[in-house]
Amino acid sequence: MLIDSRNLPADEVIQTEVCIVGAGPAGITLARELIGQDFRVCLLESGDLEFNQETQSLSEGETVGDPFPNLQDMRHRQFGGHANVWNIKINNQQLGLRHMPLDEIDFEKRDCIPYSGWAFSKSHLNPFYDRAHAVCKLGSFAYEAEAWEDAKSPQLPFIGDRVTTDMFQFGPRDIFTKEYRKEINQSPNITTYLNANVVDIETDETAKNVKSVRLACLQGNKFSVVAKIFILATGGIENARLLLLSNQTQKTGLANQNDVVGRFFMDHPFIRSGMLYPESRKIFNSTALYDLRRVNNVPVMGKLHLSEEVMRHQQLLNMSFILFPRDDKYRAPAKPSVKASKKTLLSSIRGGQVPKNVFQHLGNVMMNIDDLLVDWYDYHIKRQYLFPDLSHGGWSDQEGNEHKYVKFEVLSQTEQVPNPDNRVTLSTKLDKLGCPQAQLTYRWSEIDISSIKRSQAILAEEIARAGLGQLHIERDGELPDTMSFSTHHNMGTTRMHIDPKQGVVDANCQVHGISNLFIAGSSVFPTGGYANPTLTIIALAIRLADRVKTQFAAQSENVTTDAVTTSQR
Repeated sequence: MLIDSRNLPADEVIQTEVCIVGAGPAGITLARELIGQDFRVCLLESGDLEFNQETQSLSEGETVGDPFPNLQDMRHRQFGGHANVWNIKINNQQLGLRHMPLDEIDFEKRDCIPYSGWAFSKSHLNPFYDRAHAVCKLGSFAYEAEAWEDAKSPQLPFIGDRVTTDMFQFGPRDIFTKEYRKEINQSPNITTYLNANVVDIETDETAKNVKSVRLACLQGNKFSVVAKIFILATGGIENARLLLLSNQTQKTGLANQNDVVGRFFMDHPFIRSGMLYPESRKIFNSTALYDLRRVNNVPVMGKLHLSEEVMRHQQLLNMSFILFPRDDKYRAPAKPSVKASKKTLLSSIRGGQVPKNVFQHLGNVMMNIDDLLVDWYDYHIKRQYLFPDLSHGGWSDQEGNEHKYVKFEVLSQTEQVPNPDNRVTLSTKLDKLGCPQAQLTYRWSEIDISSIKRSQAILAEEIARAGLGQLHIERDGELPDTMSFSTHHNMGTTRMHIDPKQGVVDANCQVHGISNLFIAGSSVFPTGGYANPTLTIIALAIRLADRVKTQFAAQSENVTTDAVTTSQR
């Protein structure tokens, strides 16, 4: 059943057994795993079925420190959550997302990475990864290149094992935005409430048991949900914000007696590692493994990766290297000059003076105006992709690639060290419901930067040693050349740790010290690796759903045993 909360009676109290806050991939997976159980489930979603900008404004916030995208873009308030904006073209009919599990090394406690280490190993999570594959509609749980290569699409022939190839798999987004919504709505034990914004988590006077959550609609309606178990599944920023907002019993925020809630924020910055100029352009005819294509009807794409042995020995964070072929016009002087000319023009208007190099940039634009106009027409009028990128593949099916392309652009998704000073706190600014907005403090660490530089250098060494060509590393001065400071992979703010002084949840994703509050999603990640977090989020959600079912089954068994004992008396 699906209900618009705006139509509920004022101050309605909804009774249920399980309350899930957030209908993104984590919350949807939890609800779907609980379909048909003999207890009631309430699924709360801040947004509606369609996107609404007024509701989205509740995600506004501010950032302190290094550049970071608008916090409003980090949370998507709509049924399906961020799945609604996954934009990789899997085929002509489907958009979706890259999936892969975290690596074994990502779960390990490593002395060179402060605060690292999960409460369990990857082997423990592998059965849930396997089940997550079915949920995400992926192929077999296999990410080694050997499972997907063939004679016409082999791995790049590196010498030794310092650089390896492994795979992404791609799954559709509409399973979360449409298909699973229908399944959940048809289940008699699950009720979904839209336009339902949690504004407070209410506990008993000891803060050891959650009694209810209070909710408000932008249109003024207020209500509450009483349950036996509560699960927060609202993402890496909002999970922490909701705990911090709930400060009636614990003044520093619920579960924040050790000042850990909101800390250890991590993301996956996306950077340019450089341009790979191959020894022979024939390589463009034999690198289909690194293109987004279907193998046995499964969309996959290969990528380069330093071996775990190298990362341990060199004390490196995790990082991927994705290859995209480029022609000789790509990033020619004219295109950067277009952006530079716009920037310098704005600067001159504001500052009243002509900045340096403006005439050089304008000259580059004018000398290449024909190419720029063709590109503009192809992209804006004909709706053609100008070059392969993260949103689409298919370049390996084209003819004459050795004549068309001259280089590979190497792009990298990177891990960040868990840093307690990178954190979500509450702003002094209020949202439209009168609640403090989130404030993110975010800065790169020296470990982040030095690890990227050393990883790039190792890749360049191995490319040259294998006779594949030369990698020209790109930097922004002494810093990585960053394309995006976030890939919307917000992690770590309610991290998992067996010690409540170092984490918010335990190994079972239960909030320390609170008997009936759990957290789902990437906010529980102690470290983030470089892998897109969704597959791990789904695996953890399945694992948590199993625990919820076991807990209710045990309660039911106890009730039955008590009833039998009473009758015998």
